[in-house]
Amino acid sequence: MGFSFAFEITAGGGSASARCGRLRTPHGDIPTPVFAPVGTQATVKTLTPQELEELGTDLILSNTYHLYLRPGTDLVASFGGLHHFMGWQHPILTDSGGFQIFSLAHRRRVDDDGVTFRSHIDGSDHRFTPESTVQAQEELGADIIMCLDECGDALDRQALEPALNRTHAWAVRCRTAQRRDDQALFGILQGGIFRDLRQQSARFLRQLDFPGYAIGGLSVGETKPQMYAALAVTTPELPVDRPRYLMGVGAPEDILESVALGVDIFDCVLPTRVARNGALLTHHGRLNIRNATYRDDAAPIEPGCTCQACQRFSRAYVRHLFQAGEILGLRLATLHNLHFMMRFMEQIRAAITANTFDQFKEQFLAGYRTSDQKARFAHKGGRKAKQSE
Repeated sequence: MGFSFAFEITAGGGSASARCGRLRTPHGDIPTPVFAPVGTQATVKTLTPQELEELGTDLILSNTYHLYLRPGTDLVASFGGLHHFMGWQHPILTDSGGFQIFSLAHRRRVDDDGVTFRSHIDGSDHRFTPESTVQAQEELGADIIMCLDECGDALDRQALEPALNRTHAWAVRCRTAQRRDDQALFGILQGGIFRDLRQQSARFLRQLDFPGYAIGGLSVGETKPQMYAALAVTTPELPVDRPRYLMGVGAPEDILESVALGVDIFDCVLPTRVARNGALLTHHGRLNIRNATYRDDAAPIEPGCTCQACQRFSRAYVRHLFQAGEILGLRLATLHNLHFMMRFMEQIRAAITANTFDQFKEQFLAGYRTSDQKARFAHKGGRKAKQSE
């Protein structure tokens, strides 16, 4: 107890511009900008903690909603918290579970005190309040924890306004409920795509003097330009000396645009989820290893990549594993995609430090074909892949 969190900017800076930083936590320092793989159930699917360490992972995310339902936060606490329970001795961030609850639609009921919801596992009824979510996260023992918030439709102003009021009231209650001083509690901004609501949320929450601020309610149906515009009016309203965390965003093009606007922390299931479907990240865009064109391709997934999959195996072999339904295929694809993301973040930090971020961003995007571009090329009106568990 008594740990002092600290965030320092080491390169770049300003109210809304690319910057490098270092966030001090009880389980190690986190260099920013950073990408956190998602370990919803206290595991990043198909990988061991040792493999995550070898990839250079500095932070992972686990989810309070899922761990509350199974195995139970009290059980995790009896093992000494998540770090001991899952064998990961580096920083962990836990979401409050708010997004998952509000994704349940007909299975939840919201009031000013909290939210009643029905488990997606067995249909049992449960209740979350700001106080109970803080308690649950204190039992889990993550380094960074989140306030309970209400995530509404980013495009529906009428629904967003009461949700914003609840989010702010709940933030006050979460701040009051916190008992542990070795966890950094972040406030969560909402407001959808609406400039005035985003500014209102930032101005309210910064008065509560949180050690960090999360930007929620984006990448949930709005267009990319709308998301970037919302970020552009949000980050200048936040304290320069506190980390900014953009929740649930992980496409490389989105990370670049968001870093340019002053975002420090990212998480998303995208790299691991698309890996399990055979989509592999490269500097030219996603490669679908299931395609027949790779049946006899002796090249690695991406020439020049130093991940285990690329160093030891061919595209033909990885495709064979997917076609045969072998688990090794999922593991190799996940290893490759997370290796890509960790090196990508290293390159971003190096470019900011060298004062060449704008050039790096321009060059990367010039050679990178986004999944949206591929969908439009393949068939008009194609749907964007889901980016949340």
